[in-house]
Amino acid sequence: MYSAKQIIHKGQSRIAVLFDKNPEWISRFKKLEGAKWSASRNLWHLPDTEEYRKKFKLPIQPKLTTDVHQQINKFIQWLKSKRYSTSTIKTYTESMHTFLLFFYTKSIQEIDNEDIIFFNNEYILKRNLSASYQNQMVNAIKLFFKTIQNRKLNIELIHRPKRPKILPNVLSKEEVKAILDAHGNLKHRVMLSLIYACGLRRSELLNLKPTNVDSKRGLLLIKQAKGKKDRIVPISKTIIEMLRNYYKTYKPQTWLFEGQYKGEQYNENSLENVLKQALQKANITKPVSLHWLRHSYATHLLECGTDLRYIQELLGHKSSRTTEIYTHVSTKSLQNIKSPFDDL
Repeated sequence: MYSAKQIIHKGQSRIAVLFDKNPEWISRFKKLEGAKWSASRNLWHLPDTEEYRKKFKLPIQPKLTTDVHQQINKFIQWLKSKRYSTSTIKTYTESMHTFLLFFYTKSIQEIDNEDIIFFNNEYILKRNLSASYQNQMVNAIKLFFKTIQNRKLNIELIHRPKRPKILPNVLSKEEVKAILDAHGNLKHRVMLSLIYACGLRRSELLNLKPTNVDSKRGLLLIKQAKGKKDRIVPISKTIIEMLRNYYKTYKPQTWLFEGQYKGEQYNENSLENVLKQALQKANITKPVSLHWLRHSYATHLLECGTDLRYIQELLGHKSSRTTEIYTHVSTKSLQNIKSPFDDL
């Protein structure tokens, strides 16, 4: 038997389906469109659609009116015209859909600051959603009403959470080496090595093309990264040699790292699995993500004496304040501090 319920997962409404761990059931569930497994919540979940609500006998949610859909579509077109990234458009659209569905009994023209505060308390806080989701929602609402409704909301009255000061996760050089040496597969080893060696984001690695590598000058050109910025980072001779061996073996055509078929971009989930396999082989039990390699690159540069301004450029940070966080996790200076306990 199974049971189903509506949940909020990563800021989205989903339908969780709970059932015994039966291989046949899992195989059947995987075939459902949009089916995903949540390791953190230890359950399978589906998109919260009317079709799935009927299938699993859950109450049907109210629908947005045609007029509201038109307003959201107008918002999407505005975001596209301003060249917002695909991920930002998706995030803002989902945020507005959730917000306007919450007030489905009201017209958009009737919604005011008090409603936003009410939504914050009754939807976001009651569901214990993250501070980043709360800020993201406020940003989307503010932009929607300013551009589509031509109304400026008093943002000072809208509750914004304080951003938690979280230090980046950093690996030791020994741990990084163990991860990078774990794979026997050349492509897998080169992908992980390049992320660390150049401080790349996951999307930056996957969007690389063979022409982005300038082996003669020892440079890597990263095109249209976060914030639609290009940047150049140096590549070591060791990495260039690895890339040459990789290129001779795989002969990529469109993307530097391609999937199972020629011209097909390597999949994000597959890249995550490459890291998971490396962690298992290296016997590292920390919850390492690909971004940890980028954090480690920046911290290790700082510990080698590289100026923060250069690290800012290499990482593609807009503000130096973002880069300064690595000073808090660098151990070089801390290790030179003598504890007064030693003088007792």
